[in-house]
Amino acid sequence: MDIATIIGALISFGLVFQAMAGGSGIGGFIDVPSLGIVFGGTLGSMLMNFPARQCASVAKVTMHTLVFKMSTPTDEIERIVEYANLARREGLLALEDKLQGVDDPFFAKGIQLVIDGFPVETVRDIMELEADWQFQRHSAGRKVLESAAATAPAFGMVGTLIGLVKMLANLSNPDDIGAGMSVALLTTLYGAMLANMVLIPLAGKLEVRAKEEVLLRDLMVEGIVAIQSGEKPQLIKEKLKSFLAPSARVAIED
Repeated sequence: MDIATIIGALISFGLVFQAMAGGSGIGGFIDVPSLGIVFGGTLGSMLMNFPARQCASVAKVTMHTLVFKMSTPTDEIERIVEYANLARREGLLALEDKLQGVDDPFFAKGIQLVIDGFPVETVRDIMELEADWQFQRHSAGRKVLESAAATAPAFGMVGTLIGLVKMLANLSNPDDIGAGMSVALLTTLYGAMLANMVLIPLAGKLEVRAKEEVLLRDLMVEGIVAIQSGEKPQLIKEKLKSFLAPSARVAIED
């Protein structure tokens, strides 16, 4: 689980709800028609703008990004060097026993291709194609979230206009003025909260995770190809250290 995302959500929502709780209480900030305009309108716009399958996959990609714990480049270098030592001592077929303990399907697929005896360039092409597909999937999810983030405040403004029209059309009836003003203000609030407290942060997190995953995939590709080429484990380690920041390079030596 991504602790930073949880902490950020608790801080932002906690402060907003604390401010709402003062005075008349949170109940005064709940309006079902306003929620319908913002959430329903944003969802409808997503379905019009993107294929239904792509919209449905956003939740899965987002949850995978937030829940799935990615390994670090340092961990992957250590694992690759371990596999390189084993392959050098006992041959590439000895790596097959290691596959049962591999949780990452991408890494497991690369090692299996090596065990099956595919040429180096074929292994590289297949793994790079797989990595590119995963990056495109995250990019597609990010685009949907960014589009929804741009749309939500717009529907908040739509609700505001609806509320103002209702209010101005019934100036002679004081009871209707209050209801119209409520819809006008709350839809703007809901649109701003949905965009800035949910959609934009999730899109940003997807972008960060996608870049981290690209780095890991590139590291794995180079490491697995080096194992298949029979390079010395120490040489592989030095080569893969180029993926690390200088401080992390010192740490892996220690």
